[in-house]
Amino acid sequence: MSKQYQTITEISGPLVFAEVDEDIGYDEIVKIHTQQGETLRGQVLESSEGIVAIQVFEGTSGIDQKASIEFEGKTMKMDLTEDLLGRVLDGSGRPIDGGPDIVPDTKENIVGAAINPYSREYPEEFIETGVSVIDGMNTLVRGQKLPIFSSSGQPHSELAMQIARQASVPEEEADGEGEGSEFAVIFGAMGITAEEANEFMEDFERTGALERSVVFMNLADDPAVERMVTPRMVLTTAEYLAFEKDYHVLVILTDMTNYCEALREIGAAREEVPGRRGYPGYMYTDLAQLYERAGRIQGREGSVTQIPILTMPGDDDTHPIPDLTGYITEGQIYVDPDLNSQGLEPPVNVLPSLSRLMDDGIGEGLTREDHADVSDQMYAAYAEGEDLRDLVNIVGREALSERDNKYLDFADRFEQEFVDQGFDTDRALVETLSIGWDLLSMLPKEELNRIDEEFIEEYYREDGSEETEAEATAD
Repeated sequence: MSKQYQTITEISGPLVFAEVDEDIGYDEIVKIHTQQGETLRGQVLESSEGIVAIQVFEGTSGIDQKASIEFEGKTMKMDLTEDLLGRVLDGSGRPIDGGPDIVPDTKENIVGAAINPYSREYPEEFIETGVSVIDGMNTLVRGQKLPIFSSSGQPHSELAMQIARQASVPEEEADGEGEGSEFAVIFGAMGITAEEANEFMEDFERTGALERSVVFMNLADDPAVERMVTPRMVLTTAEYLAFEKDYHVLVILTDMTNYCEALREIGAAREEVPGRRGYPGYMYTDLAQLYERAGRIQGREGSVTQIPILTMPGDDDTHPIPDLTGYITEGQIYVDPDLNSQGLEPPVNVLPSLSRLMDDGIGEGLTREDHADVSDQMYAAYAEGEDLRDLVNIVGREALSERDNKYLDFADRFEQEFVDQGFDTDRALVETLSIGWDLLSMLPKEELNRIDEEFIEEYYREDGSEETEAEATAD
């Protein structure tokens, strides 16, 4: 039987402190009954002898020292069922789409547990996003965690929506028939504006992507404390669909910067000693607990793949949030302000971008044998073209050799034809590689020193012309 207290000693920001005369468990769920008849939900954040700190999900407005606190003796759980697909929930897992109440098949603790390293299966299976700069140059692999690094005002939301509606497991990658090949997207929004939320929902409904998605929405005017549970709700749902229902689940979390700001706010309310730039010293551990819930488990058909999105304050990738994220995850996709100002869609800069698991997810039997060579050669050619752009600003283009001018032309066309595909274009991998060969055919054969000779003989176009649609289909 739950016990009630009327012993609130302090209210600080989103936290309530109360005296107790029994042992209270960490993460235990709490109900706070106010004098106005409201019942607010909270969670035990810290429990020491004689006093507990409670984070209140709906905010502490209306709570005074006469409010009563009821400890439920259990931790927060997520209602789980396959029928969650197609539903829109708030940041704490309650339906906000006007649909029926959730009738769960099971309830699971949202904190979850790390996958046993012994039971982990190495990620090496391709996920096709339909975005050339990702599929061709920074391939996403099932079970990977690949963040998008952006900055304020950049179209990372549009890129996230594009990936959400286009991502799929290629037929040759599907595990047999039926449930093994099912693909689902779980979208977790934290601290986004109402305008952004409306854009996401309109896009999901317009494209039909909502039917295979579960959407969690925590808006900017929702309590910051709720952002602490939103990603855990998302990942608990993802684990259920992946490891109990055999779905391949893509989790998109935006914006992790808002989540970390909530961490800092709560740390300040607890009067903790701050770490770098005021963020808690345990932020690395906290982020790792979220990111490491991606992966595959031996003997299970499903997988959980993560794309966390974060806006780098001041476009600074040495800031603690992107810095710590980079340590934990397997690469990053950079959204570039300069490319965005030129109108490129998506404005992804491939030079600082990286997918550390790309080589394991492409190649014979997975995509196409020439994939890795084409990617390496385009990267090297674009990097050289970028360096030459700096030189042109000093000496002028006329002072460069014919070879150097070819690399400059390559860099221009690479951005215009390969990177700039639009947010509504879904490119198959064969089309992405075809465009790559068309661009590489601008360069003399002797410059293609990162590509196997047999691939040059098969795919190089002597006249530099584009491959016909029939040829691309034949490939």
